Amino acid sequence: MNKRVSERTQTQLAFGAAVILLVVSALAAYATVARLRIAERWVGHTRDVQTALADLNNISARAGRARTQYVDTGDNDFLEDYQSAAADVQTKMEMIERLLADNSQQSELLRRLSSITSHRLDLLNQSVQLKRNGSADAREQARLRQEILDVSTGADTLLQTMQNNEQLLLDTRRARSDRLFRITTYILSATFVVALGLFFFHYRLLNTELNAREQAESSLRALSVRLLELQDQERRKFSRELHDSLGQYLVGAKMNLTMLGNSVPHNTLIAECIKLLDQAMTETRTISHLLHPPLLDEAGFASAARWYVEGFAKRSGIQTTLEMPEDLGRLSGSLELALFRVLQESLTNVHRHSKSLKAEVSVAATNGQVVLQVRDYGKGLPPDVLERFRHKRAHGGVGLAGMRERINELGGRLDMNSDSRGTRVIATLPRLERRGSAEEFAAD
Repeated sequence: MNKRVSERTQTQLAFGAAVILLVVSALAAYATVARLRIAERWVGHTRDVQTALADLNNISARAGRARTQYVDTGDNDFLEDYQSAAADVQTKMEMIERLLADNSQQSELLRRLSSITSHRLDLLNQSVQLKRNGSADAREQARLRQEILDVSTGADTLLQTMQNNEQLLLDTRRARSDRLFRITTYILSATFVVALGLFFFHYRLLNTELNAREQAESSLRALSVRLLELQDQERRKFSRELHDSLGQYLVGAKMNLTMLGNSVPHNTLIAECIKLLDQAMTETRTISHLLHPPLLDEAGFASAARWYVEGFAKRSGIQTTLEMPEDLGRLSGSLELALFRVLQESLTNVHRHSKSLKAEVSVAATNGQVVLQVRDYGKGLPPDVLERFRHKRAHGGVGLAGMRERINELGGRLDMNSDSRGTRVIATLPRLERRGSAEEFAAD
């Protein structure tokens, strides 16, 4: 006992240490991944700045080309192109200003670039306006062209400086991102190796536990089957006691009352007592047969099933039909009992829960198996009950679990389909013929 406690304590400590290690590794990996994502965002931000600066350079160059072509040709299409490019320059400058708000060095260069760009646009506008006014002052246009060229050179120098700065930032951020990626890879690899080792360690413990659980479940199934057998024996005994003992007492009481009634004619009280005794005898006989019908032992499942279905239809008011081959013959006692209990339990559930107005029972037999189906047209089973049944989690030794244990013990299978249109119970068992007249029913 102490050895088992010691082993359990060691296992718990090992498992606790493994959980702590995995949690710490997960937190470290999460922190690294979070930093990696931040670094990736900064890399993307730098690329956005580089793209915006390149776009600004292209738009400024387009405005200069459009201005030159308009001045040289006077074509209004070039004028519209110039005006569109000039407007785009201002929009792009505002976007770059937002992107560089967090970088003081680049923001200072941007202010200088903005001043030069504004001056360049003023010169371009003067040249365009001079052309639009119809002036042919070539000297003034030449002066403006030279001044525009000088200003453009200064703007290109600033743009190149800013691009170089962004490239340095991009290289730095890439290096940091790569380093974080390697750290993350190392952490995850180490975690995987440790988890693999722990998995192998716990696999052995889990395998041992599963074997013990299977043995326990096997013992529980055997116990459940044994309880069902004892239940059937007690039902058979109780049925006989009701019939042989209480039934005989009631018969004797009726005979005495009948004799008393003959000696005291026209006594309504005695006649009423005899009538009540007849009802009690009928109820006693019905209860006795429901507990264990004598027909099941004497004539077999076919006769017992017909008797039970007819009686169920009368007692419940549910229109019930039975389809069964005439030449079913006698089956083994355990098989007949299992089929009858499934039929009994299924129809009881139809009466209690389904709210169906009719039910259908069918029995099909081949050389290899017997199939019993019970179908109703009610509201169906609740989804949780059906789910537990399908995953073999139904509780208790009676009801659904009891039916399944009976069928499984005989090597059969119990299936159930249910929806809003009704429920169908299907019991499939290997066909076992009755070997003799003195089978297991003869023993109590």
